[in-house]
Amino acid sequence: MRSLAQLTADLGRGGKSRGLVEQCLSRIADQSGEGQRVFLKVHAEPALAAADYYDRLRARGSAPSPFAGIPVSIKDLFDITGDVTTAGSVVLKDARAAKQDAPAVARLRAAGFIPIGRTNMTEFAFSGLGINPHYDTPLNAYDRRAGRIPGGSSSGAAISVTDGMAFGALGTDTGGSCRIPAALCGIVGFKPTAVRVPTAGAFPLSTSLDSIGPLAATVACCAALDAALAGAPMSDLPSFPLASLRMALPQTMVLENVEPTVARAFETALSALRKAGARIDDIALRELAELPQINAKGGLAAAEAYAIHRQLVAKAGKMYDPRVLSRILRGQEQDAADYIDLVNARANFIRRMEAITAPYDALVMPTVPVTAPRLADLADLAEDAAYRSTNFLVLRNPSIANFLDRCSISIPCHHAGDAPVGLMLIGDHGDDRRLLAIAAAIEAVVSPGLA
Repeated sequence: MRSLAQLTADLGRGGKSRGLVEQCLSRIADQSGEGQRVFLKVHAEPALAAADYYDRLRARGSAPSPFAGIPVSIKDLFDITGDVTTAGSVVLKDARAAKQDAPAVARLRAAGFIPIGRTNMTEFAFSGLGINPHYDTPLNAYDRRAGRIPGGSSSGAAISVTDGMAFGALGTDTGGSCRIPAALCGIVGFKPTAVRVPTAGAFPLSTSLDSIGPLAATVACCAALDAALAGAPMSDLPSFPLASLRMALPQTMVLENVEPTVARAFETALSALRKAGARIDDIALRELAELPQINAKGGLAAAEAYAIHRQLVAKAGKMYDPRVLSRILRGQEQDAADYIDLVNARANFIRRMEAITAPYDALVMPTVPVTAPRLADLADLAEDAAYRSTNFLVLRNPSIANFLDRCSISIPCHHAGDAPVGLMLIGDHGDDRRLLAIAAAIEAVVSPGLA
């Protein structure tokens, strides 16, 4: 994988955007690869035309940014002018085409990035596994012969990056949907504070929890894409001295059922960080044990998804992935009083957690407790128990950040060639750039052979 910094350097030395787009299109079209499963629609002609345009501008010294002409992929959740936004479903295939780009897409274009196509995803973004029975499931680049899942819901987004079909990806994150596939596929995934990037023009899952963020090769790549998405200046991240870093490692819930492979990689990363001067305190954080009870009736995602989908379900329920449909229908278990109680419980939980974690720069934990399982072990509808338990496991840790309305990032911490493992940081609400700076410092220590 090539980083955005490497690409901008190449373009600055006379490299051509058209060459980058042609390279990505070649990877997508390769019949021996995952392109047909990763992309639901490819924008080949517009991408090539945009590349030629930026090559002309750069030749005149008029490119809008150093990133102008770099291809990125767009999750099928976002409106793109002239496209039908199907959200990984067949239910919406006959919907009206979008009249304008979603703001997130428009901001990427304004920075010069070129949308090369729409990527596959879990139907309506309602699972952390990335399995899609309608359009097939892209397979993880790691141990591809074994047919491992990519993670979701931004499944195609992650594989578009790992397989060189795009140099960054636009995803969404409601309970981990940028960070889970990033962790399972060995790249970086960033979930910003929810209000940082406008969600208009993205088909919603949970209006309380939805966030829009990037997946890319490095922390710096995600920082550049995040700046474009947030409409912020594209400045380099400040250095963050690890000797002044203080992190908290919760001992409640987040370390349960961790695979030995994940545990080894995570402990090795923590050891390296301590050696580099970082302070990592074990804290009980028993409050995390309250989350299963707070969300016992499906939580905000189920309630809000049901409100969004109930009319579609009434008309076309049989067309849904049954596993997605069952999660949506859990929203029926909550009445108005239940929902109000849940909103109040969340606000109370956030206040209490802020007081406890205030002394720390970030929380640290494994992104997910498992490495990518085989698709064959989860895809059979008769094996629903395995699907549900694995889905719960991969969502468990990342969803904490969404419930707390904070920013969060997953960084690879495995050795090159090993099964991908992610180390996750959770920062404070609104401290997105600071968290990215911390993540860049950590990345240099825990994934030197990967970044």
